[in-house]
Amino acid sequence: MQILSPEQIRLWDKFTIENEPITSIDLMERAAMRCFEWLETNDYLPGSFSVFCGKGNNGGDGLALARMLSQKNCPVIVYILEFGVKGTEEFQANLARLHSSNVEIRFIQGEENFHPIPAADIIIDALFGCGLNRPVDTITGKLIEHINNSGNEIIAIDIPSGLYVDKSSKGNTIIKATHTLSFQCYKLAFLVAENEIYNGEIHILDIGLHPSYTPGKQNQFELADIDFIRAIYRPRKKFSHKGNFGHTLLVAGSYGKMGAALMSAKACLRSGAGLLTCHIPKCGYEILQGYLPEAMATVDEDENINTKIQEDISKYTTIGIGPGIGTDQKTKKLIGEIFTNYKSPVVLDADGLNILAEDENLLSRLIPYSILTPHPKEFERIFGKSENDFARLTLALQKASQHKCIIVLKGHRTLIALPEGKSYFNDSGNAGMAKGGSGDALTGIISGLLSQGYAPAEAAIFGVYLHGLSGDIAAQIFSEQAMLPSDLIDCLGKAYLSIENDN
Repeated sequence: MQILSPEQIRLWDKFTIENEPITSIDLMERAAMRCFEWLETNDYLPGSFSVFCGKGNNGGDGLALARMLSQKNCPVIVYILEFGVKGTEEFQANLARLHSSNVEIRFIQGEENFHPIPAADIIIDALFGCGLNRPVDTITGKLIEHINNSGNEIIAIDIPSGLYVDKSSKGNTIIKATHTLSFQCYKLAFLVAENEIYNGEIHILDIGLHPSYTPGKQNQFELADIDFIRAIYRPRKKFSHKGNFGHTLLVAGSYGKMGAALMSAKACLRSGAGLLTCHIPKCGYEILQGYLPEAMATVDEDENINTKIQEDISKYTTIGIGPGIGTDQKTKKLIGEIFTNYKSPVVLDADGLNILAEDENLLSRLIPYSILTPHPKEFERIFGKSENDFARLTLALQKASQHKCIIVLKGHRTLIALPEGKSYFNDSGNAGMAKGGSGDALTGIISGLLSQGYAPAEAAIFGVYLHGLSGDIAAQIFSEQAMLPSDLIDCLGKAYLSIENDN
């Protein structure tokens, strides 16, 4: 799914008006009808509503919705911000239509016009839409605070008022929506953690914008949804054998952290790798062989950590490095040796990333198209601090290009930044995955996909989605609170079936 800028969205509206064709006011009517249908489907009718409108097209959406609610005998009061400026043509047309209904209209020019909001009312926020590019003025800010302090459920139309679409809104006064009903596509503002308290639950409503529209330039951001993933997915051929799906080497584990190695190893095999060898310290040999008989093992000469790989590593299709390895100086040296002797992309996570953060020389020697999977703190340790989530996205794209690597910046909407400047947000996963071990599973999954012949970008994007989808299935079975990363790994088969079944 495309993630568009405000200007691209405006041009899509214009393209639809010209090529469907449809009038602007009728397109607004269609958008309001989708919002009305959502309210009706989700049992908000019958109910009473307080609708707050600015005088732009977002306010016009609010007026049209208010009229539709009134026609269903819902008590509705409309509040219009009035600063003596005429509204847009579509706003004025919908205001004229509203005057023929029994909806009460109140104008707000200052704080003296604020009214107590009935406790039973659902608030509709239609003050500002995607075109906002500066902080709201004093009176509007106080009105937003008045709405937020009401304690009522708030449903924002298109985007919570006060929120910017494609830059940080830190310091702004912003509506804190319970639900956001947005149109046609995700906005960048919906995909960063700093805006979570404002967006509430996000619902993308299809308002029938023309499918032939293409943005004038390549979008920097895109959403990897199920349709995108199915285009990447490769079903197995009937005459396949294990050699067709690669041989992964997983460098993992240390004394007290063999669990990380086990979870990563099992996830690698569950993802479909043909063969797996784990390079582990001596202390983990019996643990691995007893827990996961499908995995082979090479044992380090050290009892507790990984320090040396004696065999030729060029025979492996890919190498995953990091789960539970620690940051001992000898282990750092081992990673340097891998970078020297191995020529294909590797996957780096956890302590593998912490070692990179401590040694800029290693970072400069990173094998091209290797995949780094940091959470925000690991990212910060490697690449430095960012003042907000949007700055971190920009930095991730810069560093992916600079180091010719793929950066998987983990979070609720994980970002996969590619060296060519394109990036993808992930559309699966849930808060139940916020437990130690989930990242180890992701390392195994991505490594296994690389071994199966997926290109590095495909392995990263597909691996993150598959990981999240497995987590969603596990949460349905065990709940977000009770699910474990090992449950996620055991649900990988159901995730694959869901992707294959195309439903």
